[in-house]
Amino acid sequence: MATSHPTAAAPREKVILGIDPGTNVLGYGVLRVEGNRAQMEAMGVIDLRRCADPYLKLGRIYERVTGVIDSFLPDEMAVEAPFFGKNAQTMLKLGRAQGVAIAAAISRDVPIHEYAPMKIKMAITGNGQASKEQVAALLRRVLRIEEDRQVPFLDATDALAAAYCHFLEQGRAARLGTAAGGARSWADFVRQNQDRVSRPARARITPELCKKLSK
Repeated sequence: MATSHPTAAAPREKVILGIDPGTNVLGYGVLRVEGNRAQMEAMGVIDLRRCADPYLKLGRIYERVTGVIDSFLPDEMAVEAPFFGKNAQTMLKLGRAQGVAIAAAISRDVPIHEYAPMKIKMAITGNGQASKEQVAALLRRVLRIEEDRQVPFLDATDALAAAYCHFLEQGRAARLGTAAGGARSWADFVRQNQDRVSRPARARITPELCKKLSK
């Protein structure tokens, strides 16, 4: 039931919660990571279509997301950012839903990571313009999700995709860190490899140079 992805120095065990914000249907997906292997723990939706009051919806999102967090005890949360191509009112509603989900994670001290929809699609399929159906199909194949565990809402697979994107990004960061001798940043790499990094010669300040810089 698990899929492998080559990583270096990956966490031994971790639970990642993915959230696809929505005010009518909010998706969630839970990914369990053991070493460099990931498998789906659960996925589903929070259906708010029968709730007409927009503020009551936000309250229910907070309660239900908090409940999911308490049930699965995630170590981190990956949330999909609202798509900027939507109209202003839709963006406002999605932003509110995302903010409430983030507030639920903060209330439980769960670290939060945000990913743009195009970033998630690129990480999963290699195509930032892939359809939701293509993302869902690839996730079902890669994570080997059985038929009886699939959910008839693409919001759920979108949420699981956010979690899997975070898993892949962590593996990529670990591989880059190993390639750079364990450095987390370029500054760390420079400090650890003084003999391998040449320092640029200090420019000699001349009147001519001052004139060029002032243009």
